[in-house]
Amino acid sequence: MTNSTLPGDPPGGRRAVAIWGIGVCVYFVAVIFRTSLGVAGLDAADRFHVGASALSTFSILQLLVYAGMQIPVGLLVDRLGTKKVLSIGAVLFTAGQLGFAFSPSYGTALASRALLGCGDAMTFISVLRLGTRWFPARRGPLVAQFAGLVGMAGNLISTLVLARLLHGLGWTPAFAGSALAGAVVLVLVLLFLKDHPEGHESEPFPHRGSAYVRRQIAASWREPGTRLGLWVHFTTQFPAMVFLLLWGMPFLVQAQGLSRSTAGDLLTLVVLSNMVVGLVYGQIVARHHAARLPLALGTVMATALAWAAALLYPADRAPMWLLVVLCTVLGACGPASMIGFDFARPANPPERQGTASGITNMGGFTASMTALFAIGILLDATGDDYTVAFSTLFVLQALGVSQILRLRGQAARREERLVASRVETVHVPA
Repeated sequence: MTNSTLPGDPPGGRRAVAIWGIGVCVYFVAVIFRTSLGVAGLDAADRFHVGASALSTFSILQLLVYAGMQIPVGLLVDRLGTKKVLSIGAVLFTAGQLGFAFSPSYGTALASRALLGCGDAMTFISVLRLGTRWFPARRGPLVAQFAGLVGMAGNLISTLVLARLLHGLGWTPAFAGSALAGAVVLVLVLLFLKDHPEGHESEPFPHRGSAYVRRQIAASWREPGTRLGLWVHFTTQFPAMVFLLLWGMPFLVQAQGLSRSTAGDLLTLVVLSNMVVGLVYGQIVARHHAARLPLALGTVMATALAWAAALLYPADRAPMWLLVVLCTVLGACGPASMIGFDFARPANPPERQGTASGITNMGGFTASMTALFAIGILLDATGDDYTVAFSTLFVLQALGVSQILRLRGQAARREERLVASRVETVHVPA
C-alpha cells in the first residue's frame, strides 16, 4: 500500500482535524450515553425492581436498535451526508438520555434506551465517512482507530465521572445533567460541521427509490471484504462490549467479591488499555497492511485464553493479578474490531462507504446483543453461575473465527485485484 497521496484524495490538514473533531465529539457523547448503564446496572435493578434477564433487556434492546439501524444509517449517510445524519442522531440520543433520567417505570425506561440506541447508531458510521471525506486514504486506519479511541474516552468518562455523579447526586440529576452534553454537540454540528472540503463534492445522483437501496446493499454485500469485515468486527468486539456495557460490574462484584470501587477501577483499566492498544494497532495497520488478520485473530485467541483462565481458576475467586490481565486483554477488543473496517473500506468505492461500514458495524453489535441475552438467561437459570453464563463467549468466538478463515482468501484476492486496477487507473495518461 503506497504512502503517497493519490490524485483526488482530500488534503487533510488542520481544518480537516477541526471538522472531523466535531464529529468525533458527537460520537464521544453518544458513547457516554451508551455505556452509562454499565455503571448503573445494579442501581437500575433496584430502581425498576427487575432481575438479571430484565436488566439485560435494557442493553439488548439498545443494541438491537443499534444493529438494526446500521444499514439504513449507512444508506442515509451516503445520500444525505454527515451533517444531517449526525444532527438527527444527536437529537435522538439526547432525548433518550433525558427520558431515561425521568422514567418512572421499566417500560418507559426501555423505550428511552431504544431511542438512545437509535441516535447512537447514527454517529460512528457518520464519523467514519467524515474521515474518508476529509483525510487521504492512507490515513484511514489511523483515523478509524483514533475515532475508536475517543469513543473509549467516552466510556472512561462514563466509568469515572457519571458513576460518581450517580452515587453522589442520585439517578435523575446524574442522567439529566449528562444530557446537556448532547445539546452542546448538536449546536457545534449545526454551526460548524461541513460534509467535505471545497472541491471534493460527491457526484450528484437522482433519487432512485427502493431499487437503488437494494443495489447499494447487494453490491456492498457481494464484496468478500465487506463480509470479512463484518465477521472480524463480530468476533473481536463483543467480549469487551458485554463486559463494559452491563455484565462486568456484576461479575466483579457478585462473582469475584470485589467492592464497587475496585470493580470500577478494573473497568477503567479496560478503557485505558483500549486507548493504548488502539494507538499501537492503528500505527501497525497503517504501515503493514498484511498485519490486519494476524492482529485480529491474535486478539481473539488472547481474549479466549484470558477468559478461560479467569472462569476456570481452581478456587472460588480468581486472584487480582488474573483479573488485571483479563481487563488488560479485553482492552484490545475495541481496536481489533476497527480492523474490520480496514477490510471493508478498500473493497468498496466512495459512494458505498457508508453502506459497507453499516454492514460491518452490525457484526460486533449483533454478537454483543446475543451474548448479553444469553448471559442474562443463563444467570437466571443457573442461580448466578457466571462460569456457565460466560461460556457463551467461546461459542460466539468459535463461530466468528470459522467465518473469518472461510472468507480470508477470497477477500485477499479480491482486494489485490481492486488495488491493482485503481493503480492502473491513476497512471493512465491524460
